[in-house]
Formats: sequence, structure tokens, C-alpha cells
Amino acid sequence: MHVGTKAQKKEKSAMSVSLYGNMFFVIIELIMAIYTSSQAVLLDAVYDGVEFVMLLPSIFLIPLLYKPSNEKHPFGYMQIESMFVVVKGTTMAAVTIGLIVNNIEIMLHGGRTVSFGTIAWFELIACVIGVSVSIYLRQKNKIMNSPLVEMEMNGWRIDSVASMGMALAFFAPVLLPFGPFERFIPYLDQIVTIVLSIFMIPTPIKAVITGLRDLFLIPPEEETVEEIKQTVGPILEAYGYQKLHYDIVRTGRKLWISVYITFDKDEVSLHRFKIVQNFCIQALAAVYSDFYFELLPEIEFIDMKHTKAQ
Repeated sequence: MHVGTKAQKKEKSAMSVSLYGNMFFVIIELIMAIYTSSQAVLLDAVYDGVEFVMLLPSIFLIPLLYKPSNEKHPFGYMQIESMFVVVKGTTMAAVTIGLIVNNIEIMLHGGRTVSFGTIAWFELIACVIGVSVSIYLRQKNKIMNSPLVEMEMNGWRIDSVASMGMALAFFAPVLLPFGPFERFIPYLDQIVTIVLSIFMIPTPIKAVITGLRDLFLIPPEEETVEEIKQTVGPILEAYGYQKLHYDIVRTGRKLWISVYITFDKDEVSLHRFKIVQNFCIQALAAVYSDFYFELLPEIEFIDMKHTKAQ
């Protein structure tokens, strides 16, 4: 199945919204981080800054991702997307780890008091904007099923949750009398930053693992493989095909699915084969937006030299 130019334009439009949103947040978060000297706001600014830098080339990559496969590029240009996801995920993970180390050092030197009220209101507004962008991207990606848009959507979702957590944490010393906990107030900004970093880091690590699986043409995660088998298997079994072998690979957003059938007889009906393959494609199309499917007879290798010797 091939995705048309309409989807390409929609994907580019969705990524552009994320790009300009990131650029806006990077500017205001850097201003706020300098004004308040908050490491938590700096975490947001650096995170969004990395996303913005990585997002720029991804928009120019989109036309390549829609080019068809050929002899020179049997998997098309989809692996560029996987490589991009790996680079972006690695960069995000490295930045997050660096910020954790930096904040531990600040805590060891006595911490730092910041303007809690100002940061709390800022993060609350950021949360509302982040949720809005995340919902917009989710609606757009329902049809496209783009890994790039999916990753951006997850980034905005994480930012929104993080902003809400920061808003609640920084409202606490403003609204509640701390009493005996007052000595811990200089460490609050660093504690929030470290907790958020630990909360954020699984997402880029997971993206790196998925991207590496795709780059090395390792079958996708077990859940995807089982879903494909449950979609195609019943159709093939209904036509009496029992001995099946699945060869499943994912490159970026596209799945390459080959199902090999072992026959007990030497004769194969091509007309019947074509009908079954069409039914399988229709079933898969209800679940996946971009895939290649082929149904093939399993042909065993016969050693002709050994056969002649007998």
C-alpha cells in the first residue's frame, strides 16, 4: 500500500505546527530560565531546544519517506526515518543524563532558591498550551500513523505532564507553610528537575531501541508480530493453509510482511492464491496504514548433486 501526496502534505503541516511551537517555547523558556535561575525551567528549555534542532531536518526528510522502493533502495528511504529517530533519542537521553548530573552537583553545593510563584504560573500556562498541541497532533496522526508525528506528540505529552508536575511542586512553597521543611526549599528546584528527568528518560531510550531494531532489520516487538499473525492467520487457516512461516520487518513507519506456505501437493492455484492474498491485504489495511504484504509458496532447496548420486 502506498500513501498519497495528500498525507505527505498533512504530515508536513503537523510537523510544522510542532516546529513553530517548539521554537516559541525554546525562546520563552530560555528567557524564564535566565530570569529565575531555575534548573527545572532550563531542563524544559534544553529539551525543547534539542527537539527544535532535530525537528528542522525531519521536515525536509518527509518527501523522501514517500518515495517508492526500487532496485537501488529495496526498502525505499524508510530507514532514514529510523536513523533519525535513533539520533534524536540518543541526543535527548544524553541531555537528560547531563542535566541530572548537573543538578546533583548544585545540590551538593547547597542548592539554589528560585522565584517559585513565577515559575508555577509559567509552567501552568505551558501545560495548557502543550496539551492543546498534543491533542492537535493526535487528531492529525489518526489517519497518517506517522512515527515522526507520533514521537512529536509523545514529546508534547511529556512536556505537558512535566509542566503540570512542576506547577504543582512550585505552588507548594507559595501556598503551604513549610515549617520544619523550610531548610529543604533551596533544593526543591533541583529535586523537581531530577525527578522529571528520571520520568522523561525512558521515552528517548525506548525510541532508540525501536529505531535500532528497524535499522538492523530485526523483527518488530512481539506485540506487533502477534497482532499480524492474529490478523492474517485465521484467513489462511480458513482456506486450509496450516504450515505457515512469517517474515516480518519494519523500516520506519512501513511494515514488510511475507508469509510463506508449505504445500503437501506439488500443484498451486494462482487464482486461489491471489484471492487469499487480497483478503489478507484488506484485513491488514484495517489495522495498518503503510505496509507491503506478499503471500508465497515455501520452496525447499534440493541438492541436485546429491539427488543424481542416488
